Amino acid sequence: MYPYFKKKFVIPVVAAGFLFIGTSFKDDFFEIAKQIEIFTTLFKAVNTNYVDDTNPGDLMDKAIKSMLGSLDPYTVYFNEQDVVNFKINNTGEYTGIGALIARKKDRLIVREPYKNYPADKAGLKAGDEIIQIGDVLIADFQDDASQLLKGAKNTKITIKYLRQGKPFTTELVLDEVDIKSVPFYGKIDDKTGYIVLAHFSRKAAAEVKEALEKLKADGAKQIVLDLRGNPGGLLNEAIDICNLFVPKNEVIVTTKSRIEKHNNIYKTQRDPVDTEIPLAILVNGRSASASEIVSGALQDLDRAVILGSRSFGKGLVQRSVDLTYGTQLKVTISRYYTPSGRCIQALDYAHKDKNGVAQKTDSKNFTAFKTRKGRTVYDGGGVLPDIELDEAKMSPITTALLKNDGIFDYATTYYYKNPNLGDKIPVVTDADYTSFKQYLKTNKITFDTETEVALKNTLAAAKNEKIDETIAPEYQQLLNALEKSETTLLDKNQKEIKNLIQEELIKRYQYQEGLYQFYIKNNSEIKKAVNVLNNQTEYKTILKM
Repeated sequence: MYPYFKKKFVIPVVAAGFLFIGTSFKDDFFEIAKQIEIFTTLFKAVNTNYVDDTNPGDLMDKAIKSMLGSLDPYTVYFNEQDVVNFKINNTGEYTGIGALIARKKDRLIVREPYKNYPADKAGLKAGDEIIQIGDVLIADFQDDASQLLKGAKNTKITIKYLRQGKPFTTELVLDEVDIKSVPFYGKIDDKTGYIVLAHFSRKAAAEVKEALEKLKADGAKQIVLDLRGNPGGLLNEAIDICNLFVPKNEVIVTTKSRIEKHNNIYKTQRDPVDTEIPLAILVNGRSASASEIVSGALQDLDRAVILGSRSFGKGLVQRSVDLTYGTQLKVTISRYYTPSGRCIQALDYAHKDKNGVAQKTDSKNFTAFKTRKGRTVYDGGGVLPDIELDEAKMSPITTALLKNDGIFDYATTYYYKNPNLGDKIPVVTDADYTSFKQYLKTNKITFDTETEVALKNTLAAAKNEKIDETIAPEYQQLLNALEKSETTLLDKNQKEIKNLIQEELIKRYQYQEGLYQFYIKNNSEIKKAVNVLNNQTEYKTILKM
C-alpha cells in the first residue's frame, strides 16, 4: 500500500540519511552520524584492501538490503532497475510482452499470457520455458532476465523456449501493456452485478466506478465486489473506491506514526455513486493492504457485508523516497487504522523470536471495537469477515501444491494431452485426480510443508555432526510416515485441490476472462454472497439496518 505523493525528494544519499532520519531522531543525531562515518570508512577499506576484485555496487546493494531486512519486508531499497519495476506495478502500464513470467533456476517460465498481447500473439503458452532472449542465454544471465523483455514499442525480440521438452523459436513484437485493475465485470443474474478488483493501480477507482455505473445501467440492483487475492496498492485509490459507496467527508482510514507529519486522516472527497445499493465483498487470506482498507472501512461503516476468510493482515503504510542516481527507498512510515479505530496488522516486526521471525498477534490479545451501528469487530489479525466461509480457507497441503507448482505443472501436462477442448469447461474427474497424484509421485514433487522442511533440516544438521548414519533408520521411518500422511491429506482435500486444478485449466483454454465467466456461474463463495444479498432480512440483520 503506497500513498500517492506528488512532491519529489532528490538529495545526496548521505545527506538523505541525515535529513530523513536525523530530523526524526534529533536526540540520536550524533550516534547516527558516527555510524555513517564508521560504515563509510569500512566500505572504503574493504574495497581498497580485499584480496580479490570487488564490485562496490553489488556490495552496497547487499549491505543495504540486509540492513533493511532486519526491519519489515515492506521497507525496501530499489536500485535503478528496481525503480522501473516499481513504477510499472503502481501505474499498471509498461511496454513489454503482456505475460506473467517467473524465474525458476536457469529458465523463465511463462505463468500466464494475457489475451491479445505480444506473448499471446507470438504463440507462447503457460508452462513454456524461455531459455534464450536474443543472444542472451537465461542460464548465463544472473540479473533480472525479465528486463530483457522490455523496451521500446515495436521492438522485435527473438525467443527460444522449451515446450514439453521440445525446442521452439518465435519472435515477439513489444507493445504497450495496460494491466487492468478491474480485469472483469458482469452480471451474475438479472439483478446482481459482479466486479473483480485485482489490484490498486492509479486507475483502480475509475475502473470500479465505470464498472459500477455500467452494471447499474444494465439493471443491477446489488453488487458483489471480489477482492480475493488482491495484494493492495495505492492508498488514495482505496479511499476513492470506498467513496463510490459512502458519502463525501467520511473518514476511511487514519495513519498514525511516532513522526507527527505522518499522522493523517483520510476522508472521502467526492459525491458517491450509490450509498444504498446492497454490497457484498469477498476476501481471503491473500487480500492485503488496500484491500483491507476497503473491506475494513466499509465493514466499520456498516456499508457492506464481508464474506470469505480472514484477510492477510497488513496494516503498515509505506512511502517512496527518491534517492540519488535514480535509486529509491520504500519505507514503512506509519500504521493505518480503520474508522472504528482498529489496526489490523497481523505480524509484530518490532518483536521477533530468536530466529528473527515476526510473530502473529495472539487472538487472546485482540481488542474489540464497535462499528458505526454497534457491531463488534476486532483488531490484530486482518479483517475477519461477517460470514466466514470454509471454502475460502486453504489447507496447508493445498498451499504447498501452489507453492511447489504441483498444480501448475500438472495443468501444463494435461493441456497438451487434451488440446481440443476449445470452449468446453474442463472437468477434473476422479480418474484425472488419480493421474494427478501419480504425476506428483513420478516427478518427485516435494510438498515442503513445515514438518517436511523441519525433518530435512534435521538430517542436514545430523550430516554436519556426522551422526546421520546413526539416525538413518529412524529418519527414513519418519519420512515414510510423513509421505503417507501427505497422501492421506491429498485425498482428504480432494475437492479443494480439484477446484484449483480446474481453475488453472480454464485459464489455459479460455484465459482469465473464461475463469471469471466460470466463477459467476459456479463459484460457491460468489453464490453465497448472492444468497446474502437476495435475503434482505439476513443482509439487514447483519448490518443492523
